[in-house]
Amino acid sequence: MVKISEFQTKEVVNILDGKRLGQISDLEIDLRQGRVEAIIIPGPGKFLGLFSSGNDYVIPWRNIVKIGKDVVLVRLEEALRLEAKQEDDYRA
Repeated sequence: MVKISEFQTKEVVNILDGKRLGQISDLEIDLRQGRVEAIIIPGPGKFLGLFSSGNDYVIPWRNIVKIGKDVVLVRLEEALRLEAKQEDDYRA
């Protein structure tokens, strides 16, 4: 098992291009199903989740390939942005 506080210290890396996306700032949790749906990473230029107009990356849990000691490897062809995902949720 991994505590959320430990999970947030890990660096997230996309295995398709080797790009470091940052550290996890938040989780999306489905309370009805009792599972994590996605991890959220502050967008480019954000410091501790603050001071940027950029949107956050929302990475679905299914895209996580491996959770290691210091890193979370994800397979991500295109990072979803929080704002775009929220717009889709409102339309449904």
